[in-house]
Amino acid sequence: MMKNKVLNDLFDYGLKIYQMPNYFKFSLDSIILAEYVHLSPKTKNILDLCSGNASIPLILATKTKASITGIELQKEIYDLANASISYNHLNSQITMYNANILEANSFLKSQKYDIITCNPPYFKVEEKKQINEEEILAIARHELAITLAEIFQVASNHLNTKGEFYLVHRASRLDEIIILGHHYKLPVKNITLIKTKKDNKPYIVLVRCVKNGSSGVKINDVINIENYQTYQSMFKEEV
Repeated sequence: MMKNKVLNDLFDYGLKIYQMPNYFKFSLDSIILAEYVHLSPKTKNILDLCSGNASIPLILATKTKASITGIELQKEIYDLANASISYNHLNSQITMYNANILEANSFLKSQKYDIITCNPPYFKVEEKKQINEEEILAIARHELAITLAEIFQVASNHLNTKGEFYLVHRASRLDEIIILGHHYKLPVKNITLIKTKKDNKPYIVLVRCVKNGSSGVKINDVINIENYQTYQSMFKEEV
């Protein structure tokens, strides 16, 4: 049974989303990642890893008719995602799986995607002092069930050639992201740093990787999100 489930507005997207205010809520990082994704009429299918309560699939559904698949490990959060998808009448477009993404081969089989997105756990298990006592929050924030390297491996396995992988993460792990991208044939092609206030240093990084992409990376201007009243189309000139 979901604790204190409430129905909230999904910012200014005209959708509703179920959350547990004192237990699990989607982050702003998911919204800016969904906005970072470059969609085109050729985009036919999208895979979202570590989906949480499906904020990224829901937002993407307002921008494309492509088929969207999400994978969420934790049953309580998966249930929130399905409740939101049903409430917004998006069951025909969004399909959720309750599984560890390491098991993706067993249910996705040989399926390949045009775009894969991921807002993963940010913290390594070694950072024990920050691990939350609440298991659901701990798994969402720390690499207890999946590592960044394993996420890159799954993304590489399920992307079409020249397909795009979009990731949001801590800026401090950018070096690791670049190394993993090259190792798994997902070279980083675009980097955008995010800060929350003018005088703050960037804390979040958004990256776009391309399966079997050529060398060369574009460094975009730093984005200060306090300058935006809405997040829609904030990256229209980035990619």
